[in-house]
Amino acid sequence: MWKQVKESFWKENRESKVEGVMDAVQDIIDLVRFEGDKALADLTLKFDKVSVGEMEVSRDEIEDAYESVDPLLLDEIENAAGYIQRFHELQVPEDLWLREVEPGITLGVKSTPLERVGCYVPGGRASYPSTALMCVIAAKVAGVEEVVCCTPPPVSPLTLVAMDIAGADEIYKVGGAQAIAAMALGTESIEPVQKVVGPGNVYVTAAKMMLRNKVEIDFPAGPSEIGVLADGSADAEFIAADLVAQAEHDPSSACLLVTTDPGLPGEVWSHMEAMIGGAPRKETILAALENSGYIVEEDMELAVEVMNGIAPEHLSIQAADPLGVLSRVTNAGSIFVGPFTPVAAGDYASGTNHVLPTAGHSATMSGLGVAHFRKTSTVQMISREGLEALAPTIIAISEAEGLHAHAGSVRVRGRKEE
Repeated sequence: MWKQVKESFWKENRESKVEGVMDAVQDIIDLVRFEGDKALADLTLKFDKVSVGEMEVSRDEIEDAYESVDPLLLDEIENAAGYIQRFHELQVPEDLWLREVEPGITLGVKSTPLERVGCYVPGGRASYPSTALMCVIAAKVAGVEEVVCCTPPPVSPLTLVAMDIAGADEIYKVGGAQAIAAMALGTESIEPVQKVVGPGNVYVTAAKMMLRNKVEIDFPAGPSEIGVLADGSADAEFIAADLVAQAEHDPSSACLLVTTDPGLPGEVWSHMEAMIGGAPRKETILAALENSGYIVEEDMELAVEVMNGIAPEHLSIQAADPLGVLSRVTNAGSIFVGPFTPVAAGDYASGTNHVLPTAGHSATMSGLGVAHFRKTSTVQMISREGLEALAPTIIAISEAEGLHAHAGSVRVRGRKEE
């Protein structure tokens, strides 16, 4: 069960399974494209075994959901929302900045929020109110005017409440690839969005990737994964707890320990066995551990090199010099430093976003944040004096490219009297 593996094992195991479902997802996309709401209703009945009447969640349904949620839990959802909002507010850029880089030449950037985005909130094996908070709050803090949520029915009251607390403007009872298609293409009930964000299963991920010619997406975000970098100073029980926590997400989740201490994997496993024995999601954890294992390296430099090659979604650093290790990390979705920083803190309450690239995509992509919901325009403002300074360069290069009208657009300004 808990086995020593090679880096290649992890990479092969985490390879995208998207290609295997592309034909099925294309069929779903085509149905939604041509049949709209009817396709959504038929597919929801087929896959979720739910017959939905009105797809959009009504205000009455939201109010009923509030009534069914424990008030103490409701308070904690609101607390989490506050923590998440606080962190994302730190990411908000200036709407406009301008700097005079030399006399007569002022340059800058204008940042503008997207107008309408879609957030996919998964259901299935568990309800994910935390994902609703992460997606919607990031969008709202970014300044998005209309935030649409899609989630599979039956919708958990807790998830519904979380979407409302976060500020969702529209909520629809539709999940899977068909929800992504609806947000991308539009139907009679759901107007299309500019961008779709949020995690999901392989069908959701495939739909996002296949519809990129119609809608922008955040990144592929599949089954959860964790990598742990540890030396002999690490607490084996803490590591075991983090590994088991990620394994309980999904049978396709995966956990990896990379350590410089040959004795640590055995200690970790002894704690994991004890934890798994009484775990409510034991079968899920055991299935995920088939995708998991450990690697022993001679020193931390090699261990970090291996982990950078893997580019995990979550990275936990449990070492005597955690900041020194952190400085050498280049590829990870979200990083958890020190023994008292469990991944669960980022999942729920520290405020950082838990919607993250998986399957090695953190090597080139960033986790969800305010920047995903804004676009930038460069700005230039040039005076006569500034243009005179730039003119020789513009004219020389434009004429070398054979674009003589470009040069002319500069010369005509030089001939104009003030």
